[in-house]
Amino acid sequence: MDVVANLDECTNVKLPFEDDYFEEFYASHLIEHIKNALPMMQELHRIAKPNAKATFRCPYGSSDEAFEDPTHVRQYFLNSFGYFGQPFYWRADYGYRGDWKVKRLILTVDKNKYEGVEPYKILEEVNKFRNIVKEMVVELIAIKPIRKPNKDLQDRVNVEFNLV
Repeated sequence: MDVVANLDECTNVKLPFEDDYFEEFYASHLIEHIKNALPMMQELHRIAKPNAKATFRCPYGSSDEAFEDPTHVRQYFLNSFGYFGQPFYWRADYGYRGDWKVKRLILTVDKNKYEGVEPYKILEEVNKFRNIVKEMVVELIAIKPIRKPNKDLQDRVNVEFNLV
């Protein structure tokens, strides 16, 4: 079955699936093209089974690739995907009712430059310079029922490196 849906319209149009339908989602170089990411992530959460896995591949925010493509409308960084989880909304309620927990975050970097370099040193460069990361892969888990918006429930993202 093929389904055509405008993921930027999830605020107004539900995806044509029942609640708790999918066990896994995979999106490669999609999310950076979505203007309204929160409604899309909330809708994906609705149709996700508890503990469903969602994997997103995207350009890293401080890479030229993230900015050069005129169809990219958002840039994503180390902590961006945390905002798809309820604990990040302890400051203010934006009406978002999805809850995804970051399970893994993998940054692809140049093997020739970073082989043998301590991960914390690579991370320092990622945070300081542009074009260090070739691609970011983030694995999320659907949390149901959703957690409370509580800063103490935020998890520290453990960054892994893929040397290519």
